[in-house]
Amino acid sequence: MLKKYLIVFFISMVPVVELRGAIPVAVGMGLPLLQSYITAVIGNMIPVPFIYFFARRLLMWGKDKKVIGRPFSWILEKGNRGGEKLMAKGGRGTFVALMIFVGIPLPGTGAWTGTLAASILNMGFKKSVIAVLLGVAMAGVIMGLASAGVFGAAHAIAG
Repeated sequence: MLKKYLIVFFISMVPVVELRGAIPVAVGMGLPLLQSYITAVIGNMIPVPFIYFFARRLLMWGKDKKVIGRPFSWILEKGNRGGEKLMAKGGRGTFVALMIFVGIPLPGTGAWTGTLAASILNMGFKKSVIAVLLGVAMAGVIMGLASAGVFGAAHAIAG
């Protein structure tokens, strides 16, 4: 059982996949939804301080390097686009905009991109982490409900 929770925990830490992929995996493995949700939220939030404090510096350093320049530039551009979307939608309400941006469970709108965008916008660490946490919690609820519905329907059909 611990192995399954560790799988959920580590999947939730992976960029792009994050909690959005970890919760359906947990439900598919038959784990209880509440414990899976908590595990996935914690796993999704662990990288956030590192992304906030170090990702932009690392990406700026590596964007001109021969081997890593192209992917680093792409990630930096994705963070810049995320920041521009937040500013366009949020204006002075960037906290709520960041929370909603992270909370909508679509590829590229998770904690990784949201935190990078917040870092680029210099939103402030505490404000960014709280907004990202609330967004991750919101995305987790959406994914939990969707996963329970899909898997519940599949079990009902399989009979």
